[in-house]
Amino acid sequence: MEDTYDVVVVGGGPGGEVAADRVVRSGLTAVVVEAETVGGECSYRACVPSKALLRPGAARAAARSVDGARQAVAAALDPARVLARRDRFTGRGDDTGQADWLDGAGIALVRGHGRLAGERRVEVSRADGTVRTLRARRAVVVSTGTEPVLPPVEGLDGIGVWTSRQATTADAVPERLVVIGGGVVACEMATAWRSLGSSVTLLVRDQALLTGWEPCAGEEVTRGLGDLGVTIRFGVSAVRVARDADTRTVIVDTDDGTALVCDEVLAAVGRRPRTGDLGLETVGLPAGDWLPVDDTCRVTAVGGDWLYAVGDVNHRAPLTHMAKYQARACAAAIAERAAGRPARTGGLQPWSAEAERVAVPQAVFTRPEVASVGLTERAAREAGLAVRAVEYRIDDVAGAALHADDYRGLAKLVVDETRGVVVGCTLTGPMATELIHTATVAIVGEVPLERLWHAVPAFPTVSEVWLRLLEAYGL
Repeated sequence: MEDTYDVVVVGGGPGGEVAADRVVRSGLTAVVVEAETVGGECSYRACVPSKALLRPGAARAAARSVDGARQAVAAALDPARVLARRDRFTGRGDDTGQADWLDGAGIALVRGHGRLAGERRVEVSRADGTVRTLRARRAVVVSTGTEPVLPPVEGLDGIGVWTSRQATTADAVPERLVVIGGGVVACEMATAWRSLGSSVTLLVRDQALLTGWEPCAGEEVTRGLGDLGVTIRFGVSAVRVARDADTRTVIVDTDDGTALVCDEVLAAVGRRPRTGDLGLETVGLPAGDWLPVDDTCRVTAVGGDWLYAVGDVNHRAPLTHMAKYQARACAAAIAERAAGRPARTGGLQPWSAEAERVAVPQAVFTRPEVASVGLTERAAREAGLAVRAVEYRIDDVAGAALHADDYRGLAKLVVDETRGVVVGCTLTGPMATELIHTATVAIVGEVPLERLWHAVPAFPTVSEVWLRLLEAYGL
């Protein structure tokens, strides 16, 4: 069977859904090919369930941070209710609602594993053993995302190791959890499961957490995890693991000669593109590779304007919100080219995903929260900018002191002195994830500091830190 659509989207995650929706809105036809669940990793096994696990602990901590409310909150979290609340958000993997949304938006859905089969052709292997061929008049959009990788630890693949999928969907709280890694997933899941009662040990190969961030972010998360009772062992790696057949416990041998006993091991050390069985070789690309793209999300290594890649698979900005942003730019470019108009790149036009080089916001829901957008001070200097960094303790702002008795947080701005604009911002502390969008707007809009000075924050809010930062800068 062969069917033809204007656009064939391989992968029904956030990026794929948005790309399909946008091209249909432009008057083209689209089909989404999905092998697992419509809505993708984020909806069922990543962003949504992880934040559902993290929020109850944060809410309890917020109440206990204010005298008068603290006395009313004595009990620990109820793990069963926390897990049940998470399941209400994820539907335990039931994607009926998302599939119905595609149908309502006029987007066809074909379930099965999609592989490229030459230019503008996708073969879909379905559960019943049949193969359906889809042909694209205009474009094929790859949005297959990424999958976890396991570190080279002897025995790891034989113990039923957790990856991010199991860590966000587990039905019971492990008494003891060992986490391998020091990035976002490792830090968030250590926070979540410790809040639910696990004894958590973090094995971090490096000497800091969140190594790609401003150092203050990793330092604050280290302090916060320590306050929660998480044991962090820097410069230590697991070398061997084994699960006892009788007790079901796991022994983790480390390279410093110690052995840890736990119930589960979470490996959170990175991800790779889900392109190993995508048929890339049929269009002259090596299997398993990332798919580099231009600012219209067109795959640059393939001739013509027909193959695009959005989301994590193109390795530009592996975040759900950026996948959606890319998808909007990609769909606009496809529509422009379908109409015979050139989809020019650059200048932050609707068909350009250039904002990824300017302002990629990131939010980590640890305690304290940390958030960033734009360049770190180090990255800005390495880019050749004339940089000045400004820091201010958020806990010195009146609104922060009113928000929590023990509020602790830091704000850091990175300023391009030549243009007089903000190019980077990092925030730590309660509500940091909600405050970061102000910095995103300032960076994307290239708002001069002299103009930003007139954006007066309300008193007494935590946002008053912006006034204090500009004063510290000298305005």
